[in-house]
Amino acid sequence: QVQFVESGGGLVQAGGSLRLSCTASEMTLAYSTIGWYRQAPGTQRELVALIRDYNSTYYTDSVKGRFTISRDIAKNTVDLQMSTLKPEDTAVYYCNKFPSFAAYWGQGTQVSVSS
Repeated sequence: QVQFVESGGGLVQAGGSLRLSCTASEMTLAYSTIGWYRQAPGTQRELVALIRDYNSTYYTDSVKGRFTISRDIAKNTVDLQMSTLKPEDTAVYYCNKFPSFAAYWGQGTQVSVSS
């Protein structure tokens, strides 16, 4: 069964950077459109960025110019480089296919940005 696994979260000061990594068992990520999502307390999960199977990308407006999504075919990962982090980026970050499959959600990785 497909299971996404996220890693790389942590606590960082505003203006800092983190790199998140996503992998999945039983799935070759190179052939799928993969999204990074986030959910802050009391809010709905939102799509942050995605990379399509032909490698074009999308970013939600609030992270444009600060986040970069990329794919490492050899490692079977989709990474999210986050720079110039803001307190409002604090959330649990998840990866999944886009559109998402409910059964594929992993535990996520916590990103906390202090002001």
